[in-house]
Amino acid sequence: MSMAAVGLVAGMALAFAGYFGGFGAFLLVAALGAVGFVAGRFLDGDLKLGDFSRSRERVDRRR
Repeated sequence: MSMAAVGLVAGMALAFAGYFGGFGAFLLVAALGAVGFVAGRFLDGDLKLGDFSRSRERVDRRR
């Protein structure tokens, strides 16, 4: 499925939630969609658990 089709489905789901459930349902669907997106990326292997806990490397610059 192309990313345009995924975006279309996500937009339609958010629109239905906003229309029928109000703003609270809209936010709930958006938050659960974000959680599902991260879980999907994790299961596809595009994202690793260490990506969230690893600190950024600093480069010491002399002034």
